[in-house]
Amino acid sequence: MASVKNLKKDINYVLGDIVDAIYLWEMYNPKADNKASQAVVEDAFTSYDQLIEKVNQKKIENKKAHFSSVRKELETVANSLVEKVNGL
Repeated sequence: MASVKNLKKDINYVLGDIVDAIYLWEMYNPKADNKASQAVVEDAFTSYDQLIEKVNQKKIENKKAHFSSVRKELETVANSLVEKVNGL
């Protein structure tokens, strides 16, 4: 069960760091339009909810494969969000 706990922490920390980076960008660019950055924040929150929902699924046949796929999805989502942040 420790791996599930660590996976939840990873999801929280990774997506939380991305949201922090967006808020820092907004703070250092006060004259910029924040609509794009807020859209990325919304994407991060939506991704968080979806990933946590997948981690909390109860009826899974192969838990190891399921959690591995969730971890890979986290990496994919995080990379895409970082690219969006870099594009601001």
